Amino acid sequence: MLLDTKKLKINKMVNMFILSSLFHSKHKTRETTMVPQTEVTKKRMNVILWGRKRKLLDIVNAFGVLTMHVLCLFAPFTFSWGAYLVYVVLVFMTALLGITISYHRNLTHRSFKLPKWLEYFFAYCGAHALQLDPIFWVSTHRYHHQFADTEKDPHSPNEGFWYSHINWIFDTITLAEKRSGRRNNVDDLEKQPFYRFLQKTYFVHPIALAAILYACGGFSYIVWGMGARIVTVYHCTFLVNSAAHLWGKQAWNTGDDSKNNWWVAIFSFGEGWHNNHHAFPYSARHGLEWWQIDVTWWIIMFLEAIGLATDVKLPEESHKKRLALKNN
Repeated sequence: MLLDTKKLKINKMVNMFILSSLFHSKHKTRETTMVPQTEVTKKRMNVILWGRKRKLLDIVNAFGVLTMHVLCLFAPFTFSWGAYLVYVVLVFMTALLGITISYHRNLTHRSFKLPKWLEYFFAYCGAHALQLDPIFWVSTHRYHHQFADTEKDPHSPNEGFWYSHINWIFDTITLAEKRSGRRNNVDDLEKQPFYRFLQKTYFVHPIALAAILYACGGFSYIVWGMGARIVTVYHCTFLVNSAAHLWGKQAWNTGDDSKNNWWVAIFSFGEGWHNNHHAFPYSARHGLEWWQIDVTWWIIMFLEAIGLATDVKLPEESHKKRLALKNN
């Protein structure tokens, strides 16, 4: 009996030793193969938002866009004629004077000239549209024309409607890759101190405007003067990138998918005559037919009439004949 008892004790000790060895072996293996916390965090960050890598600027942009849309939910409950007037005036200043006249037709395509003081004022209006500074906007749009509807297009509908409409804003890494990491097409703006100043201090200006609006009219002015106004300008601009490359008619052989879309033209002050624009990007006039509404062109004509807009460019008839489609 004593012998059997000793054998049992020895067997138990052996089993415990084996189990202990196995446990320590597994634990050691886990320690040697454990992924550092930083790598785990990076992998998780890589799949945020549609599985693409993101930068801090993407998150900031997404937060800003979401905040403006959330503010719009308060619009029906904060309406006043004063707030609505602020909305209308700021849409006119930031969308028409700022984006379509300044950022697009003047700075990007140089389709006319303005006195420097007026050029800078219009560009400053555009900075309040919350579509980033003139250097970024102009560079992106010039790349769009250079590589329209190809893999290097910053916002082509070939990657989906919503990507071309708004999601590309939250994808600065892909945007940089399409540019091969370089932004070398805006030397004309980068050499001017005013545009470098706007680039460095960009976010200060919309915040300052929001503070002024709040001081003048409280929360309702923030809702209508910032939220509702910025969302309106956002989608009027973004429809040109998305809808005007998907739906409409082509009058000119541009080699891309740009379309003339009448309803986008109404919402975007004439920018929806997009096939016309891609055919003659240097033209200050996009609505080339008498019936094609182009409010931006009307303002440019007025500025020319009073001597403020000069060297206004329009397409030549010989150029039109070369690009005209047979059914045009």
